[in-house]
Amino acid sequence: MKTTFKYDHYYKYDEIYSNLKHFVMTYPDLIDLEVNCVTKEGRNQYVAILTNKKTGSMLEKPGWYLDGNIHAGEVTSSMCAMHTIDYLLTNYEDDKEVKKILDEMTVYVIPRVTPDGAETYLSSPYTLRSVNRVHKDEKGGIKEEDIDKDGVIRMMRIKTPYGAWKKAKDDPAIMKLRSPSDSEGDFYDIYPEGMLENFDGDENLKTRKEAWGLDFNRNFPYGWFPEPRQDGAGDYPLSNVETKAIVDFVLAHPNIGGAAIGHTSGGIILYPPGTRASEKVPADDIKILKAIAEMGEEELGYKPLNIFDSFISSQEAYDSGALDDWMYETQGIPAYTMEFWDVAGKAGAKKEWGEKKETVKDGLERFALIMKWVKENAPEYFVDWKPFDHPDFKDVEIGGFNYKFTHQNPPEKFLLDEVEHDTKFNIRFLKAMPKLVIDEVKKEKVADGVYKIEAIVGNIGYLSTALTDLAINNNYCKPVNVVIEGGELIEGKKCTEIKELQGYSKTQTGVYFYGNITTFANASSRKKLSWIVKAKEGSTIRICASQVKAGKAEAEITL
Repeated sequence: MKTTFKYDHYYKYDEIYSNLKHFVMTYPDLIDLEVNCVTKEGRNQYVAILTNKKTGSMLEKPGWYLDGNIHAGEVTSSMCAMHTIDYLLTNYEDDKEVKKILDEMTVYVIPRVTPDGAETYLSSPYTLRSVNRVHKDEKGGIKEEDIDKDGVIRMMRIKTPYGAWKKAKDDPAIMKLRSPSDSEGDFYDIYPEGMLENFDGDENLKTRKEAWGLDFNRNFPYGWFPEPRQDGAGDYPLSNVETKAIVDFVLAHPNIGGAAIGHTSGGIILYPPGTRASEKVPADDIKILKAIAEMGEEELGYKPLNIFDSFISSQEAYDSGALDDWMYETQGIPAYTMEFWDVAGKAGAKKEWGEKKETVKDGLERFALIMKWVKENAPEYFVDWKPFDHPDFKDVEIGGFNYKFTHQNPPEKFLLDEVEHDTKFNIRFLKAMPKLVIDEVKKEKVADGVYKIEAIVGNIGYLSTALTDLAINNNYCKPVNVVIEGGELIEGKKCTEIKELQGYSKTQTGVYFYGNITTFANASSRKKLSWIVKAKEGSTIRICASQVKAGKAEAEITL
């Protein structure tokens, strides 16, 4: 896929801004760059707005939302967002499909939701959830530090007769759990590489709780729970400037009709609802949510899962306060959490999602397979156990893989493949948005200077102008407005409201058990309107149809 920039490394803040600025300078008619918010450390959360300004304003066209890096370490998602921006702009002149998208649609992209958190992640050995802001700090325990100064926080094993681990007989680099009968031999405890921060009872070691514990994807209003029910949820919904900026942006851009929210990892595509069973929402919504997710499976190879039914580990104490749920449940927008990169799958390990708990044995087998894959495919990110003279403990070894760029994100040489496949899915998702058309306009002279005008207004998109049945049921959706201009209106309304024009997702199709494939009934995608107008022969009648999610269509006829 042709792009302007290379996708063989992870961009820091300055490179993201530099690339976006280049696009603004090179394609001034196709992209605007806005500051959505300023973070605590003074960085900008940028929004790139892509559309052909010469074919209409951004809010007059169907809109689509894309973001990345709502979690600081999930930098693959940021690269996917940047690649989609790059591909759309670089190929506008030469690719008819891309040209049509930017001529007729608006694409909103926040490539890095948490610039402070991602910069810490990419500029230091530390991992963190969303942002480097201390939240409910609990001191004491082994605090993660790059004590051997190799730029990576790995594993640290400490020899102790109290240890729960032992070396595998066939491979001393692999650790196995000590069995109930293991009373003799060398045993170990395994912690993150780090230093001891004293605490009451520090003769019994533990890993220090992460001080940077805020989780932006537990801070959105729908389904929000306070801590400790929901770790990292924040003091109240939208208590983080970065999350509030997203919600404010979506509300200020009501033409958004779909959303892809970037995360890592696991190789799955999650769709709402996430706080109740899928059977509790309209069945046709689940049908369309699954159908769009299946396009992602075709392009990325990732399994679609409903969040509540198939992903969460508990349907009582479930995680919530996520952006995808807020978008669907309060705005009626089909929204997806894209969990990029699946090192376990590449290593041949299987992962069961949902309430079926992974056993310790399953986890150890998966870990061993991942370790083997890293050694064979990204050896530069693996270090075997080596002794370290630790100031707090005796018999210490440090080793293992670089979690950041093997497990959480792909090694750089695998990055391009990931971002290209995601851009292919994003383009297909974009094309599923509703789209207004005026099929035909007819005139019939009924008397001198009096004419009957007929027009058929339609939606040729996959999604309804309402987007979802939930939006209809909860009265979120806006009608299609059809306005006629020119002449004196004798019969009919100057502005006619059509509650909904369905997309072809609502067309009833099937296969007879003994017979052919068939269309049982078309979706209610078209509406015929008529007016009686008084006007001079040769004058022009104009008809304009518009709807916030489906854009605008215009037609005219000369009498």
